[in-house]
Amino acid sequence: MRILLTLMLSTLLLLQARLWLSDEGMSEVWRLEVQIAERTEENHQLAIRNAVLEGEVINLKEGVEAAEERARTDLGMIAEGETFYMVARRGPQMNQSQKQSLTSSFSAPISSPNIEQ
Repeated sequence: MRILLTLMLSTLLLLQARLWLSDEGMSEVWRLEVQIAERTEENHQLAIRNAVLEGEVINLKEGVEAAEERARTDLGMIAEGETFYMVARRGPQMNQSQKQSLTSSFSAPISSPNIEQ
């Protein structure tokens, strides 16, 4: 009986050591739990993004305003009857020597080739 009890206790200790200390034991379970939490958060973020995209698709299919807004922002189009105003920001002021060098570099006339028809 004593031998059986010793054998069972040693087997239990061996199995517990394998469970807690090996790479296939609890450390693997904890690593997988962290990975599950990361994937769950990533899936949540992707679900939010998909909902936004789905709303945009529905709006593009049903509404004209979204298509007009896309045409204005992405393609630079303006509607008929609208006036386009471009506001340019002032750059740094040029001093006299910079203006003179700029005009002197372009003062020569551009010659065009003679094209015979």
